[in-house]
Amino acid sequence: MTVVDPETQAGWVPEADEDDDEEMPLSLRLSIADTLTLGNATCGFMAVYFTTTGILIPHLQGSQETGMARHSAATAVILMLCAAVFDLFDGLVARKLRSSPMGAELDNLSDLISFGLAPAYFVLVYGMVADDAHQRVAAVGAIVVLLAVVLRLARFSCVTVKDGTFQGMPSPFGALTVVSIVLLELPFVATLLAIIGTAWLMVSRVEYPKPRGRLAVAMLSWIVLSMGLLAAWAFDAPSGQLLLQTGCALQLVMGAVIPLFATARRVNNFRDNRREARAAQVP
Repeated sequence: MTVVDPETQAGWVPEADEDDDEEMPLSLRLSIADTLTLGNATCGFMAVYFTTTGILIPHLQGSQETGMARHSAATAVILMLCAAVFDLFDGLVARKLRSSPMGAELDNLSDLISFGLAPAYFVLVYGMVADDAHQRVAAVGAIVVLLAVVLRLARFSCVTVKDGTFQGMPSPFGALTVVSIVLLELPFVATLLAIIGTAWLMVSRVEYPKPRGRLAVAMLSWIVLSMGLLAAWAFDAPSGQLLLQTGCALQLVMGAVIPLFATARRVNNFRDNRREARAAQVP
């Protein structure tokens, strides 16, 4: 709009707002770490897709093809493992390179899909297709897993813990433990109790070390090994079932041993502090 100056009768046009020529705000730019985080979310969504199309729908249609269900289950779990790889590397990349202001929010939303929705849905479908399972009870277990991840991620955003540790079982580790419990094909009651126990560990105050340095390499190696075991099982390799059960059992052992070590360390630290306090009181 042209404005006329009453004194000079000359027209002038207001200067363009400087903000109109600015580049995209920093809050809308994606970093390399954000791209990896989006890969995490994509893997989680595709895990739900393969669980639905390869396991649930054939079951509802009365299909007796067990090979396709086995392949789809293995694919869904491998995708969750890939999501864990993306989650591992997006943190490492964010620390080494620039991270965007929305990186933390993207990470939480992606983790909710891959390590909350995907494993909970896996448990739900298990309750619908397994011979000895109870669908409604399994649905309760699935909701418990989902809510545990939601609460854990919300607490992670609000609570500050000491550097190098997580408070409660990390959601990727918890998701893989839940899936391992299902793949072990234990009796339904034992499966449900183990799943609820894992959900409790995710919202507990047990300290878990963050995967850095050698621990990150060990975690990545374990994921690659798990993918190999799942592939062997999916393609009906010799002793594939035994290898899968061994890998799943090791995952459960890891999930149980780490809290025990953490609890023992806290007890020892408490005892040491009491001894030092008593020694300081002695004249």
